[in-house]
Amino acid sequence: MKILLSFSFMAALFLNSCGSTAPKKTTYPVRKPAPAVVPAVSNTGSSTTPAAQAEREYQALIKTYKSETAAVLTDILNGSSDPGKTSVMVENKSRCNIVLTVSGNNYFKKIPIGVNKKAAVMVPVNQNYNFSGMICDAVYQKTKLVSSSYSMVLSN
Repeated sequence: MKILLSFSFMAALFLNSCGSTAPKKTTYPVRKPAPAVVPAVSNTGSSTTPAAQAEREYQALIKTYKSETAAVLTDILNGSSDPGKTSVMVENKSRCNIVLTVSGNNYFKKIPIGVNKKAAVMVPVNQNYNFSGMICDAVYQKTKLVSSSYSMVLSN
């Protein structure tokens, strides 16, 4: 029994010493990925969403836009003083400012329309016009033959 006990003790001592002479496993620091950067939406217009781009375009256009109110009112009340032109009136009932693009044969105009506002332009008659723009985050596009005064309401 003494021999068995001393043999077990020697085996344990031998196995324990073998484990301590083995090269230690080295660990390297783990590189953590950088946190995801979420672009902040600010009031300065740094966002690149279509709605933000449309708002920036509206703010730039409203500074230089010349309204055709007198000619439009004359057309609506008395008929156009120029028989080759008619009025197109647009009402914005959405919650966003809109820049409506009106394009046709030899005609192109961008119209800024504020929230709950109306805008109008005079266009040559008997032509197809493409009306397009962003209404908040939705794309609006329509083609219409305009042969007399035309009115439309845009909303979300």
